[in-house]
Amino acid sequence: MAKTFSFDGEAISFESGDTIAAAILRSGRKSLRRTRFHGEERSIFCGIGQCFDCIVIIDGRSNQRACLLRAEEGIQVEHQEGSGQVQ
Repeated sequence: MAKTFSFDGEAISFESGDTIAAAILRSGRKSLRRTRFHGEERSIFCGIGQCFDCIVIIDGRSNQRACLLRAEEGIQVEHQEGSGQVQ
């Protein structure tokens, strides 16, 4: 049975050792967040956690770098709008 987590309500399959970003990209989704001022889609840029283009919300916590965090069964991941800070 495949392991899955949720990304914006869609089940994303992953293999052991996958990062959240890798699993999402493999599923065909390209955008992980939108920029604060212009709503431009962003995805993985550097892949090593330095650029912050891949930040997402994980189990209600914003600004999590999807390229650094391993996928885990049952987590809830959401794309992030802007800085992810509550206004």
